[in-house]
Amino acid sequence: MVNITIDGIKTSVPDGSTILQAANAVGVNVPTLCYHPDQSIKANCRVCVCEVEGNRLLQAACSQPVMEGMVIKTRSPKVIEARKTILELILANHPQDCLNCIRNGNCELQDLASEYCIRENPFELKVRGLAKDFSTPSLFRDPDKCVLCRRCVETCSVVQSVNALGLENRGCHAMVVPTLGKDLIDSPCIMCGQCIHACPVGAIGEVENINDFLKAVADPDKVVITQIAPAVRVAIAEEIGLNTGELPMEVFVQGLRQIGFDYVLHTNFTADLTILEEGNELLKRLKEGGTLPMFTSCSPGWINFCETFYPDLLDNLSTCKSPQQMFGALAKTYWADKMGIDPAKIVSVSIMPCVAKKFEASRPEMRDSGFQDVDFVLTTREIGRLFRMSGLDFSKLPASKFDSWMGEYTGAP
Repeated sequence: MVNITIDGIKTSVPDGSTILQAANAVGVNVPTLCYHPDQSIKANCRVCVCEVEGNRLLQAACSQPVMEGMVIKTRSPKVIEARKTILELILANHPQDCLNCIRNGNCELQDLASEYCIRENPFELKVRGLAKDFSTPSLFRDPDKCVLCRRCVETCSVVQSVNALGLENRGCHAMVVPTLGKDLIDSPCIMCGQCIHACPVGAIGEVENINDFLKAVADPDKVVITQIAPAVRVAIAEEIGLNTGELPMEVFVQGLRQIGFDYVLHTNFTADLTILEEGNELLKRLKEGGTLPMFTSCSPGWINFCETFYPDLLDNLSTCKSPQQMFGALAKTYWADKMGIDPAKIVSVSIMPCVAKKFEASRPEMRDSGFQDVDFVLTTREIGRLFRMSGLDFSKLPASKFDSWMGEYTGAP
């Protein structure tokens, strides 16, 4: 253990701890931007600088290890001034369009600018003017908003082992760019969307289909239906200010009706179908001969990963569509027939926790019936935005059941 003092608080922390870890242990908040608790230390944004007695220069709290007897000041006038200057320099190269940004109200840089009362910037605004990248149906990039934290790069390369993003140039010319091409679609990106979670700002995000939904529900000739992936009901509560998993499914269904869906159905219906279809396919391979082991084809991110990096394993994949796509195909054939609705009038919308589902829905082979199986996908975040836009008070909404034919399911594993 090492004995140190932080902002007048004497404490002991394990040897090898950083100033940031020691500060967190005693309840002192040190701001960060490039730091992520699940990633390696980068220490390139310098927002976390602190004053260490005896040192002429300020030290980055995320990377500086503590030493015996160290006296640390995390909020001295010198530290506050330095952090404000660092944030002003970052903002001087950052677009000032917060109101139009997908991360407005949920941006780490915006939060820090507010926390440090940055009202006017003494530095001239010089945005690089780089083109946005909308080349994929799942993700977009806005490189002008990149703060070079490199959290997305590490997530893509180390966690996902995809290496679709990398660093180009050095110094003030450095940029995070797609590998193997100018646009993201030319890179080995598998559309998993984990870079969105890693990014502290709006430099990368999901392609929104909110306006597509609003246009569909405004058209009296369209029948707008939805399927809900089971995982969405747990996280959607966070989007509307509740604790994780606190929103009852039946109230969630009523909320979807309130924002304009004509029919609310469940992806679990075709999850049941997937169990039967993939089970039968496995039995057939075992009895008649076929490539083994057989992998499920439920995850579009995994399918993209296999196609890109392990094409030799494609024969191991089940030939079944995912539950989302099975649902989409049945909605415009089986369900349309049962309900007596012209499939040309059906707008099939899925609510999914994964942006790779947007790419999957847009694949050209997903239209065997003559219609696109799933017209577009809304993520949990997008549904949360629609709920907030509609001003719904979920504490007062009545419960509502799923619609028939494709709203019932077993929930079996």
